[in-house]
Amino acid sequence: MSTLADAGEGDALEPRTVTITRADLVRYAGASGDLNPIHWNERTALAADLPGVIAHGMFTMALAARYVADLAGDPTAVVSFSTRFTRPVVVPDDDEGASVELGGKVTAVADDGTRTVALTATHGGKGVLGKAVAVVRPA
Repeated sequence: MSTLADAGEGDALEPRTVTITRADLVRYAGASGDLNPIHWNERTALAADLPGVIAHGMFTMALAARYVADLAGDPTAVVSFSTRFTRPVVVPDDDEGASVELGGKVTAVADDGTRTVALTATHGGKGVLGKAVAVVRPA
């Protein structure tokens, strides 16, 4: 399927893998104002009992929202997005970064063409977003 508009109830969305690097975290920290060192400093993250530097939860959520907006073909088509943060994305200090696998399924299509989409986001085979749902109006 080329766009979300082609998807019917029960259809799986084309999966996408995104990579998060430490450079992405620094850029996001600057843009968002969230300068917490657990998102860029290994020593601080480990002292906070984290497994390493972690991506901002809101950054991970933004990647999932962009995924759905791209499939919709229009970022303004996403009228709502909600999720819970279930597990951190640990971002190593290397050239490869961390991979997050995004996917989803259309769970409902309203009479006006608005689609409800249940999204998945996994890292290392484990979910990092829970109860992620987007509502997308037709373009």
